[in-house]
Amino acid sequence: MRSPSEESVPLHEEFIYCCGAATHVLKCGPWKDLSKAESKNLPRLLFMIIPGNPGLAGYYRTFIQALYCGLNQQYPVWVVSHAGHCKPPSGMEMIEDTDIKELEDVFGLNGQVEHKLNFLKKNVSKDIKLVLIAHSIGCYITLEMMKRASELQVLRSVLLFPTIERMAQSPQGKLMTPLLCKLRYALYMPVYLLSFLPDGVKASLVRFALRGMKTCDESSITTSINLFSVDCVANILYMASQEMMKVVERDSTTIKQNLKKLIFYYGTGDSWCPQHYYDEIKMDFPDGDIRLCEKGLRHAFVLDASKEMAAMITDWLQDDLTKL
Repeated sequence: MRSPSEESVPLHEEFIYCCGAATHVLKCGPWKDLSKAESKNLPRLLFMIIPGNPGLAGYYRTFIQALYCGLNQQYPVWVVSHAGHCKPPSGMEMIEDTDIKELEDVFGLNGQVEHKLNFLKKNVSKDIKLVLIAHSIGCYITLEMMKRASELQVLRSVLLFPTIERMAQSPQGKLMTPLLCKLRYALYMPVYLLSFLPDGVKASLVRFALRGMKTCDESSITTSINLFSVDCVANILYMASQEMMKVVERDSTTIKQNLKKLIFYYGTGDSWCPQHYYDEIKMDFPDGDIRLCEKGLRHAFVLDASKEMAAMITDWLQDDLTKL
């Protein structure tokens, strides 16, 4: 069956408050509201994307469109930004103007876990099964979600380039930890000054930064303009600093309890989760579905390989979907 063109894919965009923080949601497919349990038209399954960091939904626009088409438009595919990583539209503040503080530290790593659980609780009927597709630190968040909310009907969790252990000890972590934990405030002033540039100039700067890529997803260019917002960058770097400090030991207990639901996908040249992390988890869980990339995809696959990744995931899940 030939997939429909991505231009014809229904894509709904929302900016909402979740746990009191600005949140960007992209919904692929005609289903905009999945919270009404009594509705007869609800799909049986929701594919939900848990981003990496920066957790901007726009980076996954092409990915969710390709995934939706690969699934023959049978299931909704949503991506939910991390709390405070998106630049809210005009008239919307980063934090909701309310006296009720829903979460103590919504922009921190623990807060982002609760943020996703809260989103599901308020926006998705508990009768709908879930396929969670997580990327990078989103994999840590997903394992925490499965640990804290065992009542979630998770059919599968696909963990892409999973940063679930020893982040500060990874090659990239050793480089970034001093910057993120001690020097991140020094970045705010240059970002503030750059924020006054016209969007066209900002886009040109992003293209220059990504000039080494043969092909770059255009939605990544436009999404990256959010990174010229001091509020967004502050929340992104704050969460990243917590990742270096808190993502230390792999949660083997949760992995063992959910092993049949999990698919791991490691990169061969990934400086955030190097190949010996793959070798070790493969040794600890020989019966797990733990794969090593043979295509040379980069950790930030959304920049240039969204369609390729979506096609692989669709292929991996065929057996699960035929059993529904």
